[in-house]
Amino acid sequence: MKNSSGLAGGFFAISEWIMRFSLSNLLWALFNLPIGLLLLSLLYLENGSGALYLAVPLVVLLPILFFPATTALFAKAREWVRNEEDVGTTQSFFSHYKNNYKMSLLSGLIFVILWGVLAADIYYFSSRNSMLMNLFLVLGILLFVWTLNFFSVAVHYHMKLGALLKHSFFITIGSPLLFIAVAISAGIILYISLYMFQVIIPLFTGSLVSFLAFSAYYRLHLKLSNKTS
Repeated sequence: MKNSSGLAGGFFAISEWIMRFSLSNLLWALFNLPIGLLLLSLLYLENGSGALYLAVPLVVLLPILFFPATTALFAKAREWVRNEEDVGTTQSFFSHYKNNYKMSLLSGLIFVILWGVLAADIYYFSSRNSMLMNLFLVLGILLFVWTLNFFSVAVHYHMKLGALLKHSFFITIGSPLLFIAVAISAGIILYISLYMFQVIIPLFTGSLVSFLAFSAYYRLHLKLSNKTS
């Protein structure tokens, strides 16, 4: 059936990609279910004083659950972009999750601290200095793209954590086209997911973001490799 051509082959290819994206995203969403429930509780919280009690477990769970699961999702995206043989979505997702867990946990701790400091600065200056608040918002976009690029670099190279952080940071600030491509594609998907079609969040949002972000990074990687070869 995979060798079929024409309309039937096209429908099969589309359905196969939909299945890959949705199954991987569902696994990712399942790992992040506690985080999702905490976020929903924060959104519908009527008493602001209770936000701290929800924020603390949320911050704790991000490096433990979100970063390892997202790393596994980016590893699946790498397989799709490189047209590697699919050994089974569930099996390979769990394998990537397990093999990269320590690195993902440690990097998650670092990025959660960075995001926490940034969020605190934005909150503090929002009512005191609009210029500084806007500056921190711009830094937030930079940190957002750096975080996505880190996932791409982490699943493509076998490096120590410090080298992964430095390499992903330098390509973030040194590759304007990559920065724009990742920021715009991820921003559009997140906007559509959060404000227009929330139903796609557990089905496609994470898979689409990881696929497009890694595609942009891998295109840059091939371009740089061709220049040095």
